[in-house]
Amino acid sequence: MSDDHEEGDTADQAGGTADREEGDPADSDGHLHRKEFGEDPVGHARVGAGMTVGELLETYGEAGIGAADVHEAGDVLAEMFGNDDCTVFCSLAGAMVPAGMRRIVSELIRDGYVDALVTTGANLTHDTIEAIGGKHHHGRVHDPEKTPREHDETLREEGVDRIYNVYLPQEHFAEFEGHLREEVFPALDGEGSIPIAELCAELGRANAEVNEREAVAEDAGVAAAAYESDVPVYCPAVQDSVLGLQAWMYAQTADFTLDALADMTELTDLAFDADDAGCLLVGGGVPKNFTLQTMLVTPRAYDYAVQVTMDPPSTGGLSGATLDEARSWGKLETDARNASVYGDATVILPLLVAAARERVE
Repeated sequence: MSDDHEEGDTADQAGGTADREEGDPADSDGHLHRKEFGEDPVGHARVGAGMTVGELLETYGEAGIGAADVHEAGDVLAEMFGNDDCTVFCSLAGAMVPAGMRRIVSELIRDGYVDALVTTGANLTHDTIEAIGGKHHHGRVHDPEKTPREHDETLREEGVDRIYNVYLPQEHFAEFEGHLREEVFPALDGEGSIPIAELCAELGRANAEVNEREAVAEDAGVAAAAYESDVPVYCPAVQDSVLGLQAWMYAQTADFTLDALADMTELTDLAFDADDAGCLLVGGGVPKNFTLQTMLVTPRAYDYAVQVTMDPPSTGGLSGATLDEARSWGKLETDARNASVYGDATVILPLLVAAARERVE
């Protein structure tokens, strides 16, 4: 090192302040003032025998990445459920009923946590099949002794429909058709054009009655819980399902059709009358957008929002879009509490609901 090295050079290289100008992001000791640094160190999740789900999610808050998102979502959901002045909208997409999430949703409705449900015709179809005595069964993605195509060809020959690793015998759809034609559609015949929500209500009524009459071991389900709890069910894309297909076929010879726009008045009125509003979005698709877009024609927006999805936001699609993006559209209040969890809803939803209910109850 040169002998003429000037005093202060080493200090400057080490972060000293000798030559710093006024306004540099450092204090007199040379410590940086970072705008994006809150000095909140990541901890480590703790698990032990006997922990409750709520305690597990609480310790998730010590961690980062997905665990932190799940913790935040549980926190927002608990606040939403615990707010007696909050009208809660729930959207339910995907194969949540066939996958075994049916009772979680029906109990949320029966216990007063959901004020309006937006779902798919497929979920209502599978919900009804179980309400009248049918069952979904554990299956497998493919037979290791066959190619995936050969496996599904065999299922086709044997009359079994596959939803990933869930099987459903096709005869249940014939029973479903009979249920609609005997228990549901006749009550609507002669009514002309009716809201889709009215069809959903009739479906819930019939499901509850048949379930009790036939002493079906399984719970009467989502549509029945909504009917008995006076919670409206909206199914904006009902024609994209076996339920919609059967309704169309019945309408060919009956004075009965569905009005796709009629539900929007009732749903919008519900949003208008809400003191606070929150939404739990399970999956994406039409139910998610139908739930969020309601706020575009009201003077308000959602105060709380939690979504669970497996779709990434980078594709630009609605299913994976962040809730912060929804804020830019005016669907969420600027100060709304919101959280998104990117993961399998069959894993995430039970955790969030259990933790939120534990805290509220």
